[in-house]
Amino acid sequence: MSRTCDIGITVFLDNKKHAVQTYQGEYRNLMALIHDKFYVEDFGECKGIGRCGTCHVRILNLSDKLFLKQGNELTTLNKMEVVFQNSRLACQINVDKSLDGVEIQLISDDFTPRD
Repeated sequence: MSRTCDIGITVFLDNKKHAVQTYQGEYRNLMALIHDKFYVEDFGECKGIGRCGTCHVRILNLSDKLFLKQGNELTTLNKMEVVFQNSRLACQINVDKSLDGVEIQLISDDFTPRD
């Protein structure tokens, strides 16, 4: 039985816009999805425990649910130099229907803001 891709996400990476389609349950978190679809070097070094900050993203059209940060994520973001109000760690974001229509920008050391 095939599943319908009912979650559409836009990812801004390397100054390019990428459309990604997935479904709930295909990936354990947003970090795993980004790693699988784009294989960004040095992305998600701590493998999803929220301590390294290498999966730092900005949620460009932030929903209330995606704004909540807890535990390791909050501590890690507080230690980072470049953080925005809409910063999140992709490893702490579940891939579910709340991501449908979300725009995400990957943040790196050579960060250039998207207009």
